[in-house]
Amino acid sequence: MPRLFTGIEIPDHLREALARLRQPLPGARWIEPEDYHITLRFAGDVDRHVAAEFARALSDIELETFELRFNGIGAFGGNDPKTLWAGIELTPELDALARAHERAARLVGLQPETRRFKPHVTLARLRGTSVDILARYLQRNGGFRTPPFRVSRFVLFSSKPRVGGGPYVIEETYTLVGGEYAEYEDEY
Repeated sequence: MPRLFTGIEIPDHLREALARLRQPLPGARWIEPEDYHITLRFAGDVDRHVAAEFARALSDIELETFELRFNGIGAFGGNDPKTLWAGIELTPELDALARAHERAARLVGLQPETRRFKPHVTLARLRGTSVDILARYLQRNGGFRTPPFRVSRFVLFSSKPRVGGGPYVIEETYTLVGGEYAEYEDEY
């Protein structure tokens, strides 16, 4: 039974910028830069038949390439912080892509996502991190911003069954409309 989710990969130069945010922070288990991604839809542990149907449903998504940018650092968990993240500006194009992934998941019988889509890259998992220490970290780093980057494809990832976490494996890639030309943009 594979554990699947869909997401957007992070360009290497931005992985490096995110990795520079790693600092001594008690209780933080930092995510490896090669595992940075923006999750679009978590499918979970599914049987091979559902996995194949989900992969086919994703191939029907036809949206154009678009740009994203990082905008800020934050934490989930309130007074008991659990996750440190780098935020992504929610654009209409990203929202449309996330909604398309939700439709594909429902089409193959997956339960509807109950949480509101909050695009981010997880930087660290937190355990027992002091709110005061985290607040100081966020004060120093919360203004993190990047220039835009082009999203030309999305991917279907797998992770270790029933465990989650990296290393993640790319099972399938899906090129957005116009994305087949993205590799040439950097040459000019």
